[in-house]
Amino acid sequence: MIETLTTSEMAHRLSNDAYASFSIDGAFALVEYLEELEEELNEQIEFDPIGIRCDFTEYDSLFDWASEYYGDDLATSEDEFCEDWARNEIEDNGTLIEFDGGIIVSNF
Repeated sequence: MIETLTTSEMAHRLSNDAYASFSIDGAFALVEYLEELEEELNEQIEFDPIGIRCDFTEYDSLFDWASEYYGDDLATSEDEFCEDWARNEIEDNGTLIEFDGGIIVSNF
């Protein structure tokens, strides 16, 4: 049995997932990324909210992501933080989805 969902329906399911922490804007950005990936691969991707929740995390900023991953090894303030380093670190090891209001990062 196959259920066809719109972009909006998938984004709302992700943002309403009690075990995930995706904002509605983040959920839309993530779904749009996955739809673009489908087109690039020329292959359908199954909508698996549990898998998506396990594979991606939303952060308010690159600094917040880096603070969670590297803790005290970073500069102690956003003023001293190098966003280019964090962006490169994520892109070298996973996926970075930037949107108005935050970022989505694939867990690695």
